[in-house]
Amino acid sequence: MQNENVLISGASVAGPALAYWLSRYGFRPTVVERAPGLRAGGQAIDVRGVALEVADRMGLLAEVRAAGTAMRGMSFVDENGAELSSTTEETLTGGPTDSADVELMRDDLTGILYRATEADTEYRFGDSIAAMTEHEDGVRVTFEHGEPRDFGLVIGADGLHSGVRALAFGAESRYIHHLGTYLAVFTVPNDLGLDHWQVFHQQEGRLAGIYSARRNAEARAMLGFESPVLDFDHRDLGQQQKLVADVFAGDGWEVPRLVAWMAEAPDFYFDSMSQIRMDDWTRGRVALVGDAGYSGSPLSGQGTTMALAGAYVLAGELKAAAGGHERAFAGYQRRMRTFVELNQRIATDTPGRPASPESVQHAANALELADYDG
Repeated sequence: MQNENVLISGASVAGPALAYWLSRYGFRPTVVERAPGLRAGGQAIDVRGVALEVADRMGLLAEVRAAGTAMRGMSFVDENGAELSSTTEETLTGGPTDSADVELMRDDLTGILYRATEADTEYRFGDSIAAMTEHEDGVRVTFEHGEPRDFGLVIGADGLHSGVRALAFGAESRYIHHLGTYLAVFTVPNDLGLDHWQVFHQQEGRLAGIYSARRNAEARAMLGFESPVLDFDHRDLGQQQKLVADVFAGDGWEVPRLVAWMAEAPDFYFDSMSQIRMDDWTRGRVALVGDAGYSGSPLSGQGTTMALAGAYVLAGELKAAAGGHERAFAGYQRRMRTFVELNQRIATDTPGRPASPESVQHAANALELADYDG
């Protein structure tokens, strides 16, 4: 086995999923995460198509299903809270509520993946990669904290604003494609008494919503708006909250309360809906997986599916190549390319309208999973 020691940057979905498979195949994964622990919060995400099979092969599908939101439907209201429309046929992501897909909270999924990997994976929370130098036998990694270390391979699973991608492939501006929308998500009390239900209020270029979470014990708020590219600090939460508050100032319904709660939320998240598009996800001994290499944006509803599938394929190709990265990386890109492109197109082929359930399922299943255990 070559390149047994693998450093993975990012402990959300793709990172721990990759660590699971690498450990299973005899590698020694280390996951480094900038946050001091697992990141709380985030929106409801979907596990679809081949990702359900990946979760099943991990032995986690029952636990994933048990954490499902069991959302019954949604309604739209006017500025006074009067119902304008209601449906139990689909969720906001466009998927039928009675399908095999699983919708669950992002942090519930990351918790499941972490618990499945913590015994066999070294996790370094509160740290990040500062520099990388590739040499003949591996990569010398300098951390923000702690001593430098050598690894056979480095994998960026660190999201839309990947630090690994910036170090190995260059500026983010070369790969990011803004889709014209920004989104804030944060936890709020379920003061509306929502019972597995979503409520949305839409105005010109803006959408505010609340949906119940964790068996109605809490709720998640979302505030989304259309905008050209904005210049803001991705780590300055106060600046981001003021930006969102200014956009929604004067709106009716529950928006003033949501804006007030936003300032107190322990898990506030804000970013653009953007895609990462790259001709290559690997360079030398470095590879990207999930949003770091091929973000679909929340508008696709397929980010989690691509992350779980990508982690499975990358680890499997490394096993098949006995750790030989050149062969493994080539196989990873060959197997994943069409799947990624189809899933990303969900967000761009019908802008402003949800994709049909048929096209969503076609994209989610557009990958034949090899049996790397065989």
